[in-house]
Amino acid sequence: MDLLTSFLFADWLTKPVWMWLMFLGIVLALLVIDLGVLHKEHKEISARESLVLSAVYIGLGLSFGGWVWWSLGPNSGMEYLTGFAVEKALAMDNVFVIAMIFAFFAVPLKYQHRVLFWGILGVIVLRAIMIGFGAAIVSEFSWVLYIFAVFLIATGIKMIVFADREYDVAKNPLLAFMRRRFNVTDEHHGEKFFVKKLDPETGRLAWFMTPLFLALMLIEVADVIFAVDSVPAIFAITTDPFIVYTSNIFAILGLRALYFALAAMVKRFHYLKLALAVVLIFIGSKIFVAPLLGLEKFPPAISLGVTFGILALGVAYSLWKTRGAPREKLT
Repeated sequence: MDLLTSFLFADWLTKPVWMWLMFLGIVLALLVIDLGVLHKEHKEISARESLVLSAVYIGLGLSFGGWVWWSLGPNSGMEYLTGFAVEKALAMDNVFVIAMIFAFFAVPLKYQHRVLFWGILGVIVLRAIMIGFGAAIVSEFSWVLYIFAVFLIATGIKMIVFADREYDVAKNPLLAFMRRRFNVTDEHHGEKFFVKKLDPETGRLAWFMTPLFLALMLIEVADVIFAVDSVPAIFAITTDPFIVYTSNIFAILGLRALYFALAAMVKRFHYLKLALAVVLIFIGSKIFVAPLLGLEKFPPAISLGVTFGILALGVAYSLWKTRGAPREKLT
């Protein structure tokens, strides 16, 4: 018992092991409920169900933030909520890319949830690696935060300059590589990622990748690209690995529900991308502003208020500017 207690209360990445286990237990339970109970049968997910699930996931993320606020203090709570808001906004931008990938491969609506579920599992692992790597670098070389800050400012400016440039799935280099190096079939085979069929070149049975698997790979790569923005952003908000990882994962967990709720009307959030660009510039800039103001760290309350204000203004202006726009039909 003493060994167990010592293990549970031992620090790992600045927090007791039991905190990490509690968080991972919550994530595992949500994934099991999602796939094993709510969506064990392949079916189309209605907009109403998507909105309800999305609200539940947002509520759980905010509730966890409330627990962080209560157990680790107001500053940690505000840092978590700021990171959660930024990651959620980036996830909404990611929804547009996912919708284009599904449309390109003509993925049936009832199988899209399966692709997104396995995509989320990949995201959880990839983000853990990237955040762990980032935390190790920042702890050893604090000046790396200034590099992150410059990168965020440059990314924000780039998002503003190229706001109207659309993602072209057909020109994705990974897609070209996979089609060149592996057996790929253009036909869907239900929920299967791989299928065994006759190879026209050899006349023998061989394994082929299906469009469902290609879509999954492109979604994973898209998340890595988005993570290049979001991970530096959250480290510019806080260097606490626990807050960085939990805020990221709780925001991403609801991505599937968010996708089905917003994919058909994603263009109504056109100006959210501009608001997100401003947020990234703000987050990067405050790393330089704080020392100039004689502050050790930019006040979390101001950071949270400005972030929420900019994102809320972006959403409100987008909805007002595109009022009356028709919904798009999903694949």
